[in-house]
Amino acid sequence: MEDFAQNIINIPILVLAFVGDSVFDLHVRSHLALTEPAKVSALHKKAVSFVNASGQAKVFSLIKDKLTAEELAIYNRGKNAKVTAQAHVNPKDYSIATGFEALLGALYLSGRNSRIQELLSEIY
Repeated sequence: MEDFAQNIINIPILVLAFVGDSVFDLHVRSHLALTEPAKVSALHKKAVSFVNASGQAKVFSLIKDKLTAEELAIYNRGKNAKVTAQAHVNPKDYSIATGFEALLGALYLSGRNSRIQELLSEIY
């Protein structure tokens, strides 16, 4: 496996999380659109249950054992980033979600879309 971390080493970890949040949102919405015929309001409600800090923390728990050492290192950088969770969000979930988003952002910006698909196929 090529050391993909070299491709993203100069990108701040919270920028990776910023990108990863959109990657995850698009993945969830695409999956729902293709697999669950419903009104947009129902699709949106279901998507929001995945694309929030607690939902992302749950998703991460499903994939964490499948991560490589490099992937885990990026996740940990994101999880340990200095961010302030909103008052209504569990700070632990927020940290896990930030790490998860950073991992997805790193994979996406490194062109590792097949790895994203591989990991996220486990969540539905």
